[in-house]
Amino acid sequence: MSLVVLGLSHHTAPLSLLESMSLDAAGRGRLAAGLFARDNLSEVTVVSTCNRTEVYAESLTFHGAVTDITDALTEVTGVARDELREHLYVHYEDRAIAHAFTVACGLDSMAVGEAQILGQMRTSLREAQRAGHAGPSLNTLFQQALRVGKRAHTETGIDAVSVSLVEAGLARAERDLGPLSGLDVLVVGAGGMSSLAATTVARRGVRSLTIVNRTLSKATRLAERTGGRSRPLDELGPALADADVVISCTGSTGVVVSLACAADAQVARGGRPQAYVDLALPHDVAPEVDSLNGVSLAGLASLGEDLAGSQTSSEVQQVADLVIGEVAAYLTSRAAETVAPTVAALRSHAADVVAGELSRLDQRLPDLDDTSRAEVQLAVHRIVEKLLHTPTVRVKELAVGGQGDGYAQALRELFDLGPGEAATASVPPPRSGGMP
Repeated sequence: MSLVVLGLSHHTAPLSLLESMSLDAAGRGRLAAGLFARDNLSEVTVVSTCNRTEVYAESLTFHGAVTDITDALTEVTGVARDELREHLYVHYEDRAIAHAFTVACGLDSMAVGEAQILGQMRTSLREAQRAGHAGPSLNTLFQQALRVGKRAHTETGIDAVSVSLVEAGLARAERDLGPLSGLDVLVVGAGGMSSLAATTVARRGVRSLTIVNRTLSKATRLAERTGGRSRPLDELGPALADADVVISCTGSTGVVVSLACAADAQVARGGRPQAYVDLALPHDVAPEVDSLNGVSLAGLASLGEDLAGSQTSSEVQQVADLVIGEVAAYLTSRAAETVAPTVAALRSHAADVVAGELSRLDQRLPDLDDTSRAEVQLAVHRIVEKLLHTPTVRVKELAVGGQGDGYAQALRELFDLGPGEAATASVPPPRSGGMP
């Protein structure tokens, strides 16, 4: 089995294509279920954000996995295979591991170093776990990637140089309208990105903050946390008219703020300037809104251009070095795991031999006192441990160099370890489920 990552991101595809490929929870579930049903794939996890749509899979064959995943993406999204193919990237084995760790650290994001990707990857893993699509390989990979991502934010200065899409959007709004402290801000949506936007706006100290959401209770909870007020979605029109800055990220599959709606708001405002920041994929705000007099619109494409090339720093290099070290450690650990069943079987075999000999000793010397018996048992165990230490350590070292299979087979032959014995020794304890 081999790890394969296939997908597309803002590095390889235009925003219009990313919009077509963006998948909500239901879409991710359909894609994963369809892939999991294919004989060539044994584990599947789908990650889809505003920056990327990717499939992580354990596969029998590389080319079979690429074909299966590409076909499934076209079936679920409706994007033609020819259009999709030129924008896809594929990572295999160690490069796939490095990619997962890089994504988790935010180094592959449009806003380099952003931490929201950690929550998105955690959500994808939990979805795969609940559906039974993530097995030992992807569970271990994602949990390790999340750990590396946390290390990046706690052990390096990446947070100090990370400029979020929200911050970039607010910078554009201030450039057009002046300081936020004198502005009224409307946030449309109450999900993860909207919560980040509302929290950022509140921290920056605006004149007023309003949250509008389809589910009013969610808007109210977010407003209570950020010192704003909430309004239902059917009051979006009046809320737009009251707002100098509108930040929208709803996760809706259709346009939330139409050209007509924005035009009506401008009429009600008497033409006072207004800035829209659209952080959604697919977009929430009709692109034509940017043509209205006195109105500016910043979407993901333009914000990405603002952020491009602005995050080259020593802190970013720190995280890159961290990823390199973690990938090396992960590969070493995974290589050692390939010979673990043989090592476990060898130790189990030795333990059985020791137990049998000590039992015979008890029968031959029934009057042996407890102190002497304990000394004999300790001596025998020490001898066995010393004899096993070198071959078990050496076979793990050889596994890292790619020679583990041959030496593990030699150990099985030399000590007559049958495949059934090795399999029994390698059965893991039952998983408790969820994240550690």
